[in-house]
Amino acid sequence: MAAHAHHHHHSEPAGADLAAAAQATLEKSGEQWTTMRASIFDALAKFDKPASAYDIADAVSKSEGRRVAANSVYRILDLFVAANLARRVESSNAYVANAHPDCLHDCIFLVCDSCGQTVHLDDDKIADNVRHAAEAAGFSPVRPVIEVRGKCADCD
Repeated sequence: MAAHAHHHHHSEPAGADLAAAAQATLEKSGEQWTTMRASIFDALAKFDKPASAYDIADAVSKSEGRRVAANSVYRILDLFVAANLARRVESSNAYVANAHPDCLHDCIFLVCDSCGQTVHLDDDKIADNVRHAAEAAGFSPVRPVIEVRGKCADCD
């Protein structure tokens, strides 16, 4: 991976283009883009902060007028994370839609402890350093996730 840094904010505009990119990415991995998967991705993409499976289940239940179980949402979110359609904010067990599903990077999240706003950064140099440090310690990193907790500029 070439060392570079760029910023992706998880609340970048969602819509038909993002859904189409997500669908193409999922289908390229050999999975189907079902109506339920589309509904869950759409709900996730509309949140302006990381959302739990329960938040997403509630949103989909309201929009479809029928109860959607959080267990079903968790299974689909696991699939989305594996296919790079969503990222999991580990410390809050919440998810954000990946606005760039065709862009593979290790996650670096900046999480505001006051308002919950979360910014996703891609910095391959930092991620590569973490991977190399893990390997030097005899550890095989699969998918590093780095979270920096603190206060955003709005809350500081």
